[in-house]
Amino acid sequence: MQHNIRLRLFLTATVAITWSIISIFAQETDSLSHYLEVAGRNNPGLNADFLTYKASLEKVPQAGSWPDPELDIGFFLKPMDIVGGRQIADFTLMQMFPWFGTKKTAQTEATHMAKMAYEQFRETRDNLYLEVYTQWYVLSTLVEQLNNNRENLQLLKQLEELALRKVSSPFSGSTSGYSVPAPSPATKSSSSSPTGGGMAGMVSMGGSTTSSGTSSSSMSSMSGSGGSMSSGMGSIAPGMSDVLRVQLEVVEIENNIESILSEIAAEKARFNALLSRPTGLEVTLPDSIAKVSFLFDEAVSLGEIENQNPMLGMLMEEEQVFRAKGEMEKKMSYPMFGIGLQYMLIGKNAATPMDQGMDNGMSGMDMVMPMISITLPIYRNKYKAQQRESRFMQQAAREKYRNTLNTLQSDLLRLKHQLDDAERKIALYRKQEQLALTAYQLVVQEFVSAKSDLTNVIQVQRQLLDYRLRQAEAIAEYNTKVASIRKLRSFQTSNN
Repeated sequence: MQHNIRLRLFLTATVAITWSIISIFAQETDSLSHYLEVAGRNNPGLNADFLTYKASLEKVPQAGSWPDPELDIGFFLKPMDIVGGRQIADFTLMQMFPWFGTKKTAQTEATHMAKMAYEQFRETRDNLYLEVYTQWYVLSTLVEQLNNNRENLQLLKQLEELALRKVSSPFSGSTSGYSVPAPSPATKSSSSSPTGGGMAGMVSMGGSTTSSGTSSSSMSSMSGSGGSMSSGMGSIAPGMSDVLRVQLEVVEIENNIESILSEIAAEKARFNALLSRPTGLEVTLPDSIAKVSFLFDEAVSLGEIENQNPMLGMLMEEEQVFRAKGEMEKKMSYPMFGIGLQYMLIGKNAATPMDQGMDNGMSGMDMVMPMISITLPIYRNKYKAQQRESRFMQQAAREKYRNTLNTLQSDLLRLKHQLDDAERKIALYRKQEQLALTAYQLVVQEFVSAKSDLTNVIQVQRQLLDYRLRQAEAIAEYNTKVASIRKLRSFQTSNN
């Protein structure tokens, strides 16, 4: 019995842990940070810059290697008679050595060039991340617009039904007990993505199809009643123009929805291209766009830009490259030394009557001769010009660093202004949305009680939709400016 209880507890805990892991994984794979990771891993442009950096690292051991030794081999087609024998061949081996410290300065130059390549890789990565952020917020704005248009479509369907009831009612007060539900202050969608399985149901618009069927049936019934009214009264039923105006608005909103769906598909293809994925692959998006939390400190941001921005880091490394290059060229203007060995293959001379009786102990003995070589850099103008060139390039890199720093600082202040402006717009459109919502509720009640016409209802409804769309665009602009500021400071794990 106890064994069964333990087994049940173990299975329950296992299932709970498994579901928690699955939910965490699903949340992670649907998050923006996951897409940033995929982009950093798959984007071919970023991978190309990283391979360039790895290739530049291989230049460091090349710069620190010794020059290859030289081996000279010479053969005599006809052995040459010399004193003590006949010379057959000559072998010379020479190894040159640069001035002291030349290899170290060459390695230093190659190391800083590799660091420049790494800073270029970081710049490419930051640009890619900013594009992913921007494209993500564009898609989120389109999803928000899609949800708002669909909610507006539902409201128009309800207005159409209300207008039909007013037309079909013989008394104007018969609809006083009917009201159109007010739109929700914040649009929420049940699906997390505007395409895929959930999108099929949203595009089909089952509810709207039913409403259209109801409207058409009501219209057909109204045409019959209109015919009877025209025969009895000689005039068309009052209020039909309101119905037609609502239907015109419905057609326009439906066209907007189709246009937004097409734009979402195009923007998703571009988003997948940044991630180097198939263009038709699904992108999971949030139901609504939300303003990201961001605390701006100008002094801290300026310090982080100066310390972490890859463009500034690349220019600093460029200055170090030319400094090391100048040191190397200075050492190259000094002599180079060479140590070598010469080996002469000597054969014996043929014996002659004059050589008989003489000691020929040295005849045919090979000769080995140590050698020392030294270069004479006497043409100094060339080396002096090279050193002056390195100094000028070093000063140019320093000036480019200052110019880039000034540009980045001005960009930061400009983005701060745009960030504040977007925040003010968000607050403005949120307040206008609340006022428009209240005005919409009042004007609908006035329309129901025949105190206002349908034109006012449609106008206020358009204003309400417009404020919501503007608010979504302002939030997307705010979030994009936040990402741009983080890009200036270089995207880090803490601020992604």
